[in-house]
Amino acid sequence: MDSAAAALNEAYTVSKVELDRRGFRHSQQIKSVITSIVSTIVLAAIIIVGLELSPGWSHVKETFFSPEYFVKSLPDVAKGLWLNVRVLVVAVIGVAVLSTLLALIRTSRTPILFPLRALVAIYTTVMRGVPIIVVLYLIGFGIPGLGLFGRIDPSILGTIAVVMGYSAYVSEVLRAGFNDVHPSQRASARSLGLTSGQTTRMVVIPQALRSVAPALMNDFISMQKDVGLISVLGAVDAVRAAQIDVASTYNFTPYVVASILFILLSVPFIVLNDWYSDRLRKRELSGGTV
Repeated sequence: MDSAAAALNEAYTVSKVELDRRGFRHSQQIKSVITSIVSTIVLAAIIIVGLELSPGWSHVKETFFSPEYFVKSLPDVAKGLWLNVRVLVVAVIGVAVLSTLLALIRTSRTPILFPLRALVAIYTTVMRGVPIIVVLYLIGFGIPGLGLFGRIDPSILGTIAVVMGYSAYVSEVLRAGFNDVHPSQRASARSLGLTSGQTTRMVVIPQALRSVAPALMNDFISMQKDVGLISVLGAVDAVRAAQIDVASTYNFTPYVVASILFILLSVPFIVLNDWYSDRLRKRELSGGTV
């Protein structure tokens, strides 16, 4: 047993060449980290010195970065952000359902669905060409103008507008993912006895979502920011709360507060998107199953 263990240890002994390679890679990593830290410090110093030497920096600092107004406006803006979060959650669900339905109609080849495919093609073309803020105005003021439903909460109208606008973008991303699934996958599923609906639900959609997940996350991050546009309809969200505070104080720090809160809200999803994109890229480069 001792001789076998000694032979095994000898077989797995790292060579001097490999140790030198590891040492070189380690030194290069340390050098890269030091270079990154130094360059970051130098850039930060240049920015700070440039700002301090600017003639109007003291006025800008007081107008946009006042600690006093930051503390005063934070509760109101944070309360408004909670409305943005609720709208975002509902909008994500609505976009997921509607965009999937639109993508499935666009990718279908059934002759009976030709009128729907034409309507969906027109819808996605028009909605992607109209700015989201225009969609908000059309929905937010057009639907109440019909007088059919009485008074509707602006946040509800804003959510409908966001869902309608982003469904067009997301449906095209999903359609690209559905078309990217090789026809042999569908044929194999059908040969196993799966119906057309089961094939789509169990084979096509999972593969398509994996390939377009980074693009979908980017759309989600964009939607996080655009839910702040519901303030144009009068909904008291983070942006509107900041506007109200600015109007009463004539100081723009509340806008900075709203910006910071939106950034904090989006950072986890940005990090997740970067991590997943990098993971997907490594799988593709290594030849693994995506």
